[in-house]
Amino acid sequence: MNTTPEAILFDLDGVLIDSEGLYTEFWDKTEKLFPTGIPDFAHAIKGMNLPAILALFKKEERDEILTRILHFDNHLQYPLFPGAETFLHLLKQKGIPTALVTSSNPEKMSQLFKQYPDFPNYFEAIVDGAMVMKGKPDPEGYLLAAKMLGKNPEKCVVIEDSMQGIRAGRAARAEVWGLYTTLPAETIAPEANHIFANIDQVLCSFE
Repeated sequence: MNTTPEAILFDLDGVLIDSEGLYTEFWDKTEKLFPTGIPDFAHAIKGMNLPAILALFKKEERDEILTRILHFDNHLQYPLFPGAETFLHLLKQKGIPTALVTSSNPEKMSQLFKQYPDFPNYFEAIVDGAMVMKGKPDPEGYLLAAKMLGKNPEKCVVIEDSMQGIRAGRAARAEVWGLYTTLPAETIAPEANHIFANIDQVLCSFE
């Protein structure tokens, strides 16, 4: 890249872990059991936190859906994208602070960290869905992460794969790098400052 950002703020699903396809399948099946009438539901909710997603269902359905997603999270194996750990390690070496900003709940994060015990050590700040009042596309999560790092968000880079997340990064006035791991490149290109195929391609741009 032409300039080195003061910090990099990462989304999780679809950026560092290759889980979006699994969640798409889960929510597609769930919405068929509990119809909402929202077209292409599984893709429409990308980047939203769990309370916002549950609010789209009927009140009497939410407890069962919550039980289903918690069971799903607790038994899911989270595959890291190729290059994810290498990139995070490289940023540590370069002294570039990083934060993880995810809509995921603490229970899912606990499960992830059981699978990858060293993963939290890559980040100077971690913001999960329970730490914010407003989920993406609201910029609250990214603004909080920048504050925790002591950085001006306008000097940070946000790496995202969903439209909700890209818009949250833009609303935080950060530079946004969009990964087309979840959505087509032509969908995210108009709203991202730069686009990459995946995190491994971002890594190559730093080496």
